[in-house]
Amino acid sequence: MDILQTLYDFVFASGFLNMNWQTGLMIIISCVLIYLAIVRGFEPLLLLPIAIGMLLANLPNGGLMHPEFFESGVTDFDGILHHGGLIDLLYLGVKLGIYPPLIFLGIGAMTDFGPLIANPKSILLGAAAQLGIFFTFTMAIMLGFTVLEAASIGIIGGADGPTAILVTKTLAPHLLGAIAIAAYSYMALVPIIQPPIMKALTTKKERLVVMEQLRPVSKKEKILFPIVTTIIIILIIPDAAPLIGMFMFGNLMRESGVVDRISKTAENELINIITIFLGVSVGATANAANFLSKETLFIIVLGFTAFSISTAGGVLFGKIMYKLSGGKINPLIGSAGVSAVPMAARVSQVVGSKEDPSNFLLMHAMGPNVAGVIGSAVAAGVFLSLYN
Repeated sequence: MDILQTLYDFVFASGFLNMNWQTGLMIIISCVLIYLAIVRGFEPLLLLPIAIGMLLANLPNGGLMHPEFFESGVTDFDGILHHGGLIDLLYLGVKLGIYPPLIFLGIGAMTDFGPLIANPKSILLGAAAQLGIFFTFTMAIMLGFTVLEAASIGIIGGADGPTAILVTKTLAPHLLGAIAIAAYSYMALVPIIQPPIMKALTTKKERLVVMEQLRPVSKKEKILFPIVTTIIIILIIPDAAPLIGMFMFGNLMRESGVVDRISKTAENELINIITIFLGVSVGATANAANFLSKETLFIIVLGFTAFSISTAGGVLFGKIMYKLSGGKINPLIGSAGVSAVPMAARVSQVVGSKEDPSNFLLMHAMGPNVAGVIGSAVAAGVFLSLYN
């Protein structure tokens, strides 16, 4: 009898008997994301951990993630520490806002601000490419989302995953899974989404513009830039401090040349570890209850809209600068104003080289590209200061 009871308990405790169509669909979606990451190479460094987190969280009775510990706006730390699973503990880094700034630290350590310093006008292209954020914010409100949800959705237009995660975990944590997947998916699709928009908005003559070589930038300028930028931006928008502060700190470590060991750690080991923790824990928030809804479909559509409008905003402002400069600025570099670094800059190079293989736009496009990182962080700070 004891053996039969044991077998009975074992069978009824298995995941198979606790499956339903919703969890089955979420498992299928996670497997599709794994396919896209491994086979198609769509942003695999983050899409693969996100997909695995989604898979593990949706397998019944796994006990790795307990959404109830994070609901109602109050984190149940006692429950997490005593009864939480592995992903519950990892998710604290998201909930407490630790992971995104550390990602920015690593990105800063990998970033060269030289092209931006050499051509300060390119910061205007980075600002113009944030148009999609505020346009989609308005559209989301019109579709019935709350202001907090709309701000989280709009930030997808910055093409910056860590920024989208930081804003969403603060303002609309129930949308975190859908927004993170949309943000990183569109970042991966930059080479597919941007070129048609760039070609549609520019003429062949504009795409053929060969820009003058950038001036050399001194080490002193590169050291002063992150310090001055940090002071100015954080004094204006204090809520941007976590992202801007860590981003510029990482860059200062790189440019100072006196802390090579920790600079290399930030851009390699640290960012790799945080990427794993961030991806798995964010993916785990995409459970059936939150993900399988009409809101998720709207988020995917609005995210695409945000990214497309941001690309168009950068290109159109590039056309204005082309006119004002007397034809010396190639509008294609405006598309790099989104903060998908350095992928968006490479797309500008690829589209330009198809018109003229000898035209080298990459370094010119890196200016607006890194300006886009700053711009998306500033936009995030604006939303957090207004609505948090």
